[in-house]
Amino acid sequence: MAEVTANLRQLNPRYLVGTGKLDEIKALLASSGAELVLVDHRLSPAQQRNMEKALCVRACDRTELILDIFAQRARTHEGKLQVELAQLRHLSTRLVRGWTHLERQKGGIGLRGPGETQLETDRRLVATRIRQLEERLERVARHRQVAGAQRRRGEVPTVSLVGYTNAGKSTLFNRLTDAGVLVADQLFATLDPTLRRVRLPDGSEAVIADTVGFIRDLPHELVAAFRSTLEETRESRLLLHVVDCADPSHQERIGDVVEVLKAIGADHLPRVLVYNKADILNLPPRIDRAETGQASRVWLSSRTGEGTGLLLDVIAEYLHTAMVRCTVDIGVSDARLRALLYNRGAVVGERPQDDGGWQLDLELERRALDEILRREHLTLRQPDGGAGRLERAVAGQP
Repeated sequence: MAEVTANLRQLNPRYLVGTGKLDEIKALLASSGAELVLVDHRLSPAQQRNMEKALCVRACDRTELILDIFAQRARTHEGKLQVELAQLRHLSTRLVRGWTHLERQKGGIGLRGPGETQLETDRRLVATRIRQLEERLERVARHRQVAGAQRRRGEVPTVSLVGYTNAGKSTLFNRLTDAGVLVADQLFATLDPTLRRVRLPDGSEAVIADTVGFIRDLPHELVAAFRSTLEETRESRLLLHVVDCADPSHQERIGDVVEVLKAIGADHLPRVLVYNKADILNLPPRIDRAETGQASRVWLSSRTGEGTGLLLDVIAEYLHTAMVRCTVDIGVSDARLRALLYNRGAVVGERPQDDGGWQLDLELERRALDEILRREHLTLRQPDGGAGRLERAVAGQP
């Protein structure tokens, strides 16, 4: 295997690289006997076709290589559907390359050669298969949305592990949840999201999600195909950004992950940096805090388990900053509202009142409380030093 680098002021629209660099690649191919050229850049269909014709070997760009790796790693039905969809979307722009060797007839209106006929057939078959895959993935996405809605109704927050590929997310996930998911020293060992409940030190519960590893310039085809999978990240209450601190390029990798989070619309979520593999650098587990006192970094080792307890403390701390604790009086005519609060798991204490009503001690997420107040047309009045009261809005009044 040989490597060729090029510093280009301007990309060659025909070959990506200049003709001199192309001759250098051709000489290396002849001396090494290699049958494949990997290009760490996105090639246009024309550039890929021209490069293969000039070099007489297959040219594979960065996107195609990542798609091939994903195809080898996919295990579940959904993962295979997503990878196939991404591959077909990528292939649909490159079909013409496969039929340039067939002759084309000329001279008459409506006369077409075998190459053009086969190209149209292939395009139609690919388009049909893409529609089928999209419909199947839509059904999977609806099922995922139902499961997510059930978790939200149960007020179980989701925490997602994100990070550059091979940063140790699955090892950390297994350490936190005893899930036993596949762990391997390879790119994109995890494609399919795995969710497990974990009990936090304060007795509450959260759902931890292990997601696909990110990479620099994640291909657009993958972002589109893995849309439903990435929704787990977008809808999380907290992101644990796992960083391989032993990687000399870890700062650059952090920036790459942030760019992907922006691309999928998850960059606004609260994020804690988890510096994994601290044992390699002989660094002790610790929590770094910002000037506000909020945890910003956790140093740990998912391999040895050192520091995972600190991470669970930080998760509980973050999740409870959005919790509302209050005491409210509910009248006897609002028994349905009392039942609703019990179903939400929001009631932590109850005392009967002389008028037949109840005084309830509530603990629930601010988002869940706001949803209940809005749906029931209620306003929470809570004077200082006393129990609050849920008041119904009167028609005509704000």
